[in-house]
Amino acid sequence: MSSEHVAFVGVGAIGLPMAAQIAARGFPVVGVDPFPAARDRANEEGLPSAARFTELEQRPDLVIVMVASPEQLADLVTEAVAGDVQDQAWVVMSTVGPEAIRREGQRLEAAGARVADVPVTGGVARARTGELTLFAAAEPALLEQVRPVLECLGTVRPVGEDLGEGQAVKVVNQHLCSVHIVAAAEAMHLAHELGMDPAKALDLVGSGAGASWMLSDRGPRMLADTDVAVTSTINIFVKDSGLVAEAADGVGAQIPLLRVAQERYHRAVELGLAQRDDSRVIETYSTR
Repeated sequence: MSSEHVAFVGVGAIGLPMAAQIAARGFPVVGVDPFPAARDRANEEGLPSAARFTELEQRPDLVIVMVASPEQLADLVTEAVAGDVQDQAWVVMSTVGPEAIRREGQRLEAAGARVADVPVTGGVARARTGELTLFAAAEPALLEQVRPVLECLGTVRPVGEDLGEGQAVKVVNQHLCSVHIVAAAEAMHLAHELGMDPAKALDLVGSGAGASWMLSDRGPRMLADTDVAVTSTINIFVKDSGLVAEAADGVGAQIPLLRVAQERYHRAVELGLAQRDDSRVIETYSTR
């Protein structure tokens, strides 16, 4: 398998460290990203890159997709199926929702590709260490074929065989992430309003029953300023909370907490924070 040529589409904040993990295990990897800055960072990491999928010099055996939205996935698939994808393995790791992966997966399969639905969770920090969790939905033979590459990225958790099953798990995961980030921001705001040092409050409650991974990960960044390093943007959670809401609406699920969190992300965009780190949702509390 180490001889298989891998195209990694989307070498942004989380995609680049993922691609680097695969390359570090000896797999030939080339990045694909339309943004020059992303390609420059990939090249600095020793990863060759191209602006478009159709510009790849060598036809990849395995295509890993880490684009930002369902629209970007659709554009990529349109570009790819205009060429030759026969017998290519495609692993879609983006958070795009069940409907998008089924729709675009069917287009790829109709063109002869084999498709796995494998969204990930763990953020940039765990992408850098190869400790992501991968929610894998794929036919068993395909999953076993791509498993050596996937295991470069973290722990593979099989969830089913049908496209959409991995995304369904990720929707539930992103419901919790969306709510937990806003809950952490609200708690830090409350600590401040109570006259506490938020850093001390974070240290104290971080070891208590109210702790969460998002509190420990985003909390310190919430105590920094607007220019804190970006690992995941507000816009990502505008998109992800929207996908959760769309999926919930499709089945009639009640999600009042998600609706509140979603409003906070939209408020952050109104404040000009769309491209800032998602921890900056805390600024929606400090603005009267």
